[in-house]
Amino acid sequence: MSRLGTLGARLVRGEIGYDFIGKRKIWYGISILITITAIVGLSVRGLHLGIEFEGGAVFTTPKTSASVSVAEQSAEDSSGHDAIVQELGNGGMRVQISDIDTSKSDEIRTQLAKDLDVKAADINADLVGPSWGEQVANKAWTGLGIFMVLVVIYLAIAFEWRMAVAALVALIHDITITVGVYALVGFEVTPGTVIGLLTILGYSLYDTVVVFDSLKEQSKGITKQTKYTYAEVANLSINSTLVRSINTTVVALLPVAGLLFIGGGFLGAGMLNDISLSLFVGLAAGAYSSIFIATPLVSDLKSHEPQMKALAKRVLAKRAAAERGEAPGDGPREGDGPQGATAAAGPVVAPARGSAPARGRDGRGGRTTGKRR
Repeated sequence: MSRLGTLGARLVRGEIGYDFIGKRKIWYGISILITITAIVGLSVRGLHLGIEFEGGAVFTTPKTSASVSVAEQSAEDSSGHDAIVQELGNGGMRVQISDIDTSKSDEIRTQLAKDLDVKAADINADLVGPSWGEQVANKAWTGLGIFMVLVVIYLAIAFEWRMAVAALVALIHDITITVGVYALVGFEVTPGTVIGLLTILGYSLYDTVVVFDSLKEQSKGITKQTKYTYAEVANLSINSTLVRSINTTVVALLPVAGLLFIGGGFLGAGMLNDISLSLFVGLAAGAYSSIFIATPLVSDLKSHEPQMKALAKRVLAKRAAAERGEAPGDGPREGDGPQGATAAAGPVVAPARGSAPARGRDGRGGRTTGKRR
């Protein structure tokens, strides 16, 4: 078995584990800092909306020997607006200009043909009206809102309302970070970006539901035992699915990274940038939120329930009594109750192979009778 497989098996059995729940304030602080940075970037720089949302024109030229700076200067001088120029893989250029009408586009195409030394008839112009872009934006927001509502309803039915709230917070966390990155790096927001956002929300939700399902199974009948608190069972659920989350995230990020850095970076494909950046940032943020935000938040919400508070008191009181020697050791055993615990309870450690059986008071493994021989 590989080292990663061995690690995963030990995590599932509760032999080792990291105290994610106990250090949740650190993860909350990191998330708050990243979110504030994203919000500041969004407020200061704003989003660079594509022509699909603002309206405008896209001119695609044939192969030309002119530089990108020449094309950009020509487009800005002829239109009076800022232009975005991208060099295509075939040697041509993609010139995007916002807020222009049909009558202005003919003049811009003529000027581009002259400055780039190409025929005007060979320059393809695609025009988008601002009203159509507004409709696209409204439909995107409507689709996102419907998605959020359905997610909350499903999780509330399949699990419970606390998990639905935690999943919703995690999704908002992922959206905020992804949109903030778009504002900071200045990438264009297009319908492809919206598609990428909806895709990563589905992935983030999938990763979160995997952990929630494990938590639901591990916490069945938890109030009937006095070995583990809810927070410890939640921590085991994260550890038992940790390797799976890492594997799925890495496998998903590798092709997306290829799209972003090779397709978008080297080949200069604008649409690939729009989709791949949202996927790359969103997948990473979704994996982070499912482990460090969603499940710890569920643990916090559940720990405030009266029955969970009472359970925690009983567990801690029993451990304190065992440490003082007032009761026999009641440490965790394999197959007895929820598996594993956090650092507060100590990892599950099997007895050493070949160790001697437990002895009675007479030191010979039997019970004393009070008679001397």
